[in-house]
Amino acid sequence: MSDLLLILVTALGLGALYFIAASGLSLVYGLMGVLNFAHGAFMTVGAYAAWLVMGALPAGWPVAGRLVVGVAAAVTVGGLVGLVVEVVLIRPLYRRHIQQVLVTVGLSLAGVAAAQGIWGADPRPVDKPTWMGGTTELLGARLPNDRLVYLLVALTLFAGLLALLHLTRLGLVIRAGVENRTMVEALGIDVHRTFTLVFAIGGAAAGLAGVLYSQYAGAVSPAQGGSLLIFAFIVVVIGGMGSLTGTAVAAVVVGLVQQLANYYAATGVGDLSVVLLLALVLLLRPTSLKGATA
Repeated sequence: MSDLLLILVTALGLGALYFIAASGLSLVYGLMGVLNFAHGAFMTVGAYAAWLVMGALPAGWPVAGRLVVGVAAAVTVGGLVGLVVEVVLIRPLYRRHIQQVLVTVGLSLAGVAAAQGIWGADPRPVDKPTWMGGTTELLGARLPNDRLVYLLVALTLFAGLLALLHLTRLGLVIRAGVENRTMVEALGIDVHRTFTLVFAIGGAAAGLAGVLYSQYAGAVSPAQGGSLLIFAFIVVVIGGMGSLTGTAVAAVVVGLVQQLANYYAATGVGDLSVVLLLALVLLLRPTSLKGATA
């Protein structure tokens, strides 16, 4: 019983991390129709921003305090990068999807190359709060505290994004702009500015995912954003492209499948199982590529 509980909590924590990584990707595609392959670069930027800020703070600061400041830096930098990318690169290419893909793929490759050129290709260790590296005993199982943190952050992010979309005027404008951009503009509302804000929110979520993934891995590296992006895309496709709720459910399913397969089969089988799950979903429900917002 304790082993099963440990596996389930670990899987939920991993799924929460996947959701945080995929939420910005799903939001941007669902509301703007932009398939952002540079999302992994945003996560890498956020991870390095947090690492640099944490390293620059006085040594007397507790690690937990430095992590909080690092998270704030990652979210801020990720949001600013998303804003600049949308204004400079994406805005001129709306409704030109092939060019969008080429630009974002190129930006992703350039981001990895830039990080390698500045900090090298080797992983750099990051400080982790003692409590996050420990465990909490529940029903005889020693549950990793960091998985509980990821789960709490994911639930907060999910509730916040849903509230933004459905309970605020900004969310109303965003959804109306997706349905009929011309009509919204005729009412005097600047849809481009609204979409820029959405892209910035997606970048901020990516920055958050980057710093949390660096805590999960214990290091930052140029390629970690790309590796996490693969699972983020799988989650978004399984959940229905652009469906935030579907993305949340898919993240949980992917985390469970991966962890259960790794435990009951063999290490590494989990990744294969996730890919097979993706193939099965696409075969049985090809409309998963056309999900709805929220």
